[in-house]
Amino acid sequence: MNDLILTPNIDGTDDFYAELLATHEGKSKEESDAINARLILILANHIGDRDVLSQALRTADIT
Repeated sequence: MNDLILTPNIDGTDDFYAELLATHEGKSKEESDAINARLILILANHIGDRDVLSQALRTADIT
């Protein structure tokens, strides 16, 4: 089983964040929500490890 990486692990973190914000710029809430849903599914498919994905869901569901 692989573990979810929670420490910074993206080259050019600030650039990626700016690109993410730019993707949503000018979009309605519904359009942004749809982009986020597609992005989540694309990245989940890329990760492909159900244990890691379950860890990510539990980590995100901190309420």
